[in-house]
Amino acid sequence: MAPVLIGDAARARLADRFGPELAEPWCDTLPDLVDRLSAKWGLTIREARPGNTGRTLLCTGPGGDLQVLKLTPDPEVARLEFSGLSAWAGCSRVVQIVDADLDANAILLEGLVPGTELTGRDVPWAEIGELLDQLHAAEPRGELRRLADGIEFIFDLSERRRGESAAAEHMSAEVLAQGRERALELATSGPVTLVHGDLHPANVLDAGARGAVAIDPRPALGDPSLDAIDFVFVPMAAGGTIDDGIAALAPHVSGFDADRVRAWCVAMAPLVALAPLRRGDRTPFTDALLEMAR
Repeated sequence: MAPVLIGDAARARLADRFGPELAEPWCDTLPDLVDRLSAKWGLTIREARPGNTGRTLLCTGPGGDLQVLKLTPDPEVARLEFSGLSAWAGCSRVVQIVDADLDANAILLEGLVPGTELTGRDVPWAEIGELLDQLHAAEPRGELRRLADGIEFIFDLSERRRGESAAAEHMSAEVLAQGRERALELATSGPVTLVHGDLHPANVLDAGARGAVAIDPRPALGDPSLDAIDFVFVPMAAGGTIDDGIAALAPHVSGFDADRVRAWCVAMAPLVALAPLRRGDRTPFTDALLEMAR
């Protein structure tokens, strides 16, 4: 039985992210696009995975190996991801490109086995440190956005989502605005490298003997300290503190700047709290994040 390429929930997520005028026509033509790319690259579609910026299809490649077809309605999302992954070509801790068709907003990636997210698992701190070093040592390729532009975009999107959800009960517009101001100050100061831009445990997969491998970048040029924060938050989510996360990660990262990482944690705390609060999921962790953000 063929997998469902795009269901109602996936359509709704894409319409929320890109607007229905872009998302709906793309969803309607997705089956034809997948058929064309499958024929071009010799793919058999196994499974469709959810995503906020497109569809991720697990496929069997022509040699019988696992490959991943990433598709998006937004050419800029595809172009930026391709530029970042091209810069990280040969990096063992970043997923590698097999092929791409940017006219179709499509990137074909190697499959990672077992491909389990690090969410809810013990953090392999030394591997995450090596991952961060590889990300930030790479030379940028192609035209990339400034980190500040990405910060503006995500705070704009978050303010709309906050106001339309249960999060508005617990997080004021002022708290989010203060987070934006702090994040923009950090994004326009300090060192500048190529950054992943969306590095969190769900975007790092277990690749077996190869260890932790990053996927789904939102690459930009800016402060590398940003990429550390979601892992620094892991001990805090389990009842610890930001300092616990910094102590666990710092020994494994070249030039780790604890002060800037801590400042980024404060700036981005409202965004980290937003997703669970939108679901009505208030916890000691979200309370601690809101206290940090004030």
